[in-house]
Amino acid sequence: MKKTHDYGTAWRILRPESITDQIFIKAQRIRTLEEKKVSKVDEGITSEYIGIVNYCIIAMMQLECPADAPVELPVAEVEGWFDEKANETKELMFAKNHDYGEAWRDMRISSLTDLILMKLLRVKQIEDNKGLTLASEGIKANYQDILNYSVFALIKLGVK
Repeated sequence: MKKTHDYGTAWRILRPESITDQIFIKAQRIRTLEEKKVSKVDEGITSEYIGIVNYCIIAMMQLECPADAPVELPVAEVEGWFDEKANETKELMFAKNHDYGEAWRDMRISSLTDLILMKLLRVKQIEDNKGLTLASEGIKANYQDILNYSVFALIKLGVK
């Protein structure tokens, strides 16, 4: 929300595919940092996971934004909408944690990164297929899973 105050809703200009690509770039950078163990830029893995969380929420908002909505949206409206998407995804996380027994706690962070990349490749394929699927749970559900995997990684990294 701080960036919305600074930049407005410039993200509204991005097509859903561009948001997916932004998330992919962040996830790919995390994987590269995990493998190389060295960063030449002053931002580390934690900030990339936080960026993925934010871009996933932006993606979900963009998917539901009416085609005739203006690029610039009121900050208060965006804040409410952002919280709505975050809370929806949090509720999904609680439901899945119940069913899966919080298996993520025993996973490596690198596996969470790989799952994020796999989900992104799925989203890209769905987007390339113009949203047509035979068995997929859809783009929004994949964004929610990516967001939750990022939250799990942040928890494992000790971020509060």
